Amino acid sequence: MLFKAKNRKVKITKLIIHSYQRRIEKLYIERKRIYNLYNYENRLKNEGYFLIAGIDEAGRGSLSGPVVAAAVILPCQLFIPYIKDSKKLTSKKRTELYFSILNKAKYVGIGIVEAKIIDRINIAQASFLAMKKAILDLKEVPDYLLVDGFKIPHLNIQQLPLIKGEDKSISIAAASIVAKVYRDNIMIKYDKKYPQYLFKKNKGYGTEEHLEALLKYGPSEIHRKSFNRVISNKAKNEKP
Repeated sequence: MLFKAKNRKVKITKLIIHSYQRRIEKLYIERKRIYNLYNYENRLKNEGYFLIAGIDEAGRGSLSGPVVAAAVILPCQLFIPYIKDSKKLTSKKRTELYFSILNKAKYVGIGIVEAKIIDRINIAQASFLAMKKAILDLKEVPDYLLVDGFKIPHLNIQQLPLIKGEDKSISIAAASIVAKVYRDNIMIKYDKKYPQYLFKKNKGYGTEEHLEALLKYGPSEIHRKSFNRVISNKAKNEKP
């Protein structure tokens, strides 16, 4: 009986040690991944740039609500595990990382462009405008910008556009999380005003339920009335 108890205790101890080793290995792999995400930031710092902002936006493809951009400047070699493209994270993890970034980043700026302006100037120009607003919202002017996607026009700051930048730059990945969570929270608030469109669930994107609601109720004040899927559903809604 004593031997069985002792043997059981040894097995449990081995399991605990094995679990602990796996956690250490997982954290080591994550540290290595995060370290590699600093490649562009480190290279620019070696060239003499110290305030490097990552820029990204959220809501570009939505049918309603604003487009939101974030500009994030991180301290050198800050380690926040599991930062990555916001689309590759669960809602819960995004929110956790959002608050970690806000608490630990050197500076965070937010830029918002509402649906009426999007309709007036088009979504591409609205995205650039949101990015410019986010940069202006920073407490210090950055030395250099790492931008997800395309270069921001008419801006007197050196910048490097990176396609799929969230996978290449820690600063852009952080900005993608901040922009996404910030915009999601805006759409959740709009859900209280316009519950028929289920904004809390779809965040304004063209899900089947959202399109059905558009067909039934027509577009709201915050819908992007220049977008084809909003226009087509509005036309169907207005048929006698």
